[in-house]
Amino acid sequence: MTARAFITGVSSTALTGEERVFLREAEPFGFIVFKRNVDTPAQLTALVASFRDAVGRDAPVLVDQEGGRVQRLGPPHWPRYPAGAQYGRLWERDHASGVEAARIGARLIADDLAALGIDVNCLPLADVPIAAADPVVGDRAYGESPEKVAAIAGAIAAGLTEGGVLPVLKHLPGHGRATADSHHHLPTVTADRATLDAVDFAAFRPLATLPLGMTAHVVFSAFDPVAPATTSVTMVQEVIRDSIGFAGLLMSDDISMGALSGSLAERSRAAIAAGCDVVLHCNGNMDEMRAVAGAVPLLAGKAEARAVAALASRRKATHAIDPAALRDAFAALLAGGRASDARMVLS
Repeated sequence: MTARAFITGVSSTALTGEERVFLREAEPFGFIVFKRNVDTPAQLTALVASFRDAVGRDAPVLVDQEGGRVQRLGPPHWPRYPAGAQYGRLWERDHASGVEAARIGARLIADDLAALGIDVNCLPLADVPIAAADPVVGDRAYGESPEKVAAIAGAIAAGLTEGGVLPVLKHLPGHGRATADSHHHLPTVTADRATLDAVDFAAFRPLATLPLGMTAHVVFSAFDPVAPATTSVTMVQEVIRDSIGFAGLLMSDDISMGALSGSLAERSRAAIAAGCDVVLHCNGNMDEMRAVAGAVPLLAGKAEARAVAALASRRKATHAIDPAALRDAFAALLAGGRASDARMVLS
């Protein structure tokens, strides 16, 4: 694979001439979609196709389509989806209902995305929040126990995969304790190793075989008192790779977020040096895009092998669905219906 170790956004609803030239020359591994890139289904389908045409290959196209507060595609062209916490509340009433609702919701999201050519969704979260944490995770999380979070996250990953969309596990190794929003500030988590291992990291371990993962811009002082997980060799190698066992392609969270310091080139080099396979840059600023592209290498070695393996796991939907019937079953399940009834519609 000839691709450079970064994923990029672009500025608007169609590629500019400058962006086309940049994409062709820089050869980013993939592309990420934000609300500024979205108008209509036809427009977005064309944008996705034009990105792949510019790089000359079937590159992955990502989006953050969680539901709730984080949903890049919405009405009038796409449905609203519930925040992750709603699946957690269903799980408290009946474990099977919570899991099945999560799987069906993700399957419906996958159907929306696949129709546009988007084949990667930055979901599920396996963050386990605490009461004192910043609300940046908040109701995006599925619950407060690692068992519950892992069960619902696994169902969401399965629903996306069934619909032909690759899941991205985030935010490794956990954003749930962060007392600051890493979009703006660098959070430091002071919990001890035993607590982190038993709760935060434990939620990720059952999901370690997922093909793609994303780091957290969070300092874990018990392991590395200075560098956030994204740029910490200790956190990437000893915790994410060894302790959690994550073996897939590891991307940074958005490298332009306020949690990180230094120039964009310095941040990008630090993330790659720490063990991230790919750097994510989202805002579509051309000067920043050039800085990131100039700082990261072509994918090679283990990073390339993980990229190839992740993309090889892309599949068409395992079976066709009746979207209207499944949406009715999903709505009924969210309203308190039985998991067995919804499962019959999906099977």
